[in-house]
Amino acid sequence: MVDLSVKLGKLQLKNPVMTASGTFGYGTEYCDFIDISRIGGIIVKGTTLRRREGNPYPRMAETPSGMLNAVGLQNKGVDYFIEKINPVIKDIDTNFLVNVSGSTVDDYVITAEKINELDNIPGIELNISCPNVKEGGMAFGTSCPSAASVVREVRKVYKKELMVKLSPNVTNIVDIAQVVEAEGADSISLINTLLGMAVDAEKRKPVLSTITGGLSGPAVKPVALRMVWQVAQVVKVPVVGMGGIMNATDAIEFLLAGASAVQIGTANFIDPTVTVKVIEGIEEYLKRHNFSSVQDIIGALEV
Repeated sequence: MVDLSVKLGKLQLKNPVMTASGTFGYGTEYCDFIDISRIGGIIVKGTTLRRREGNPYPRMAETPSGMLNAVGLQNKGVDYFIEKINPVIKDIDTNFLVNVSGSTVDDYVITAEKINELDNIPGIELNISCPNVKEGGMAFGTSCPSAASVVREVRKVYKKELMVKLSPNVTNIVDIAQVVEAEGADSISLINTLLGMAVDAEKRKPVLSTITGGLSGPAVKPVALRMVWQVAQVVKVPVVGMGGIMNATDAIEFLLAGASAVQIGTANFIDPTVTVKVIEGIEEYLKRHNFSSVQDIIGALEV
């Protein structure tokens, strides 16, 4: 037997495979396809302080080797999660983390405080790719001072695993990673989607109602791998890698580049059983190469 378990700060995962926020609902939607308790961790959909309707349609578009989305964090708010969703998932044997999003620092803080009271939720993933309405709409995660401020204030009220999810739409992602680590992040996940655009040439109009959207899928994997490798070189906290992971080989590449765990996103839309296949593929790889633990390959890239 090989040991697939990993630790993210105080959080123990049975294996390094997690799901990416916004691609796996609240987890229960996939119960007809797989035993979701086999997954190391499930990041539930982006959750905000108040209900959000999201952006107008159309808000998704296929692109070569990827997809664009501009859903706009549609959700029913943190109180709905606490009252309606949490009772349904609380006894499932895996780690559920809530992706926390907001438009102001206060939004993040109040949402995190509410989730902190839930005994069965061991962590949150702080999405700092959201537009900061008080700073003219620039994303929190695209400047060091703004990223620092939101992580610092959330850290004051949130006592469990604090994972911070980084935006790739920056000049130097290493600077942002070091800032959020200094302000108390227990782990860092990356990358969120790259800003992209699609055009309908016949209609001479943008495909998305919002004109631009977030690009995910295999097209972003080389960028994601590079950023994960760069960040893993400079921070002491665990790194969680994501971006175009479609199979076990993709996941193993991220682990070799320094990620302690991975998140699978767009691939869930193509194959709802992909998470379990990736877990099994990592195990098979370790056996084939005579490794006794997944820890043996984390950051083992020979450069």
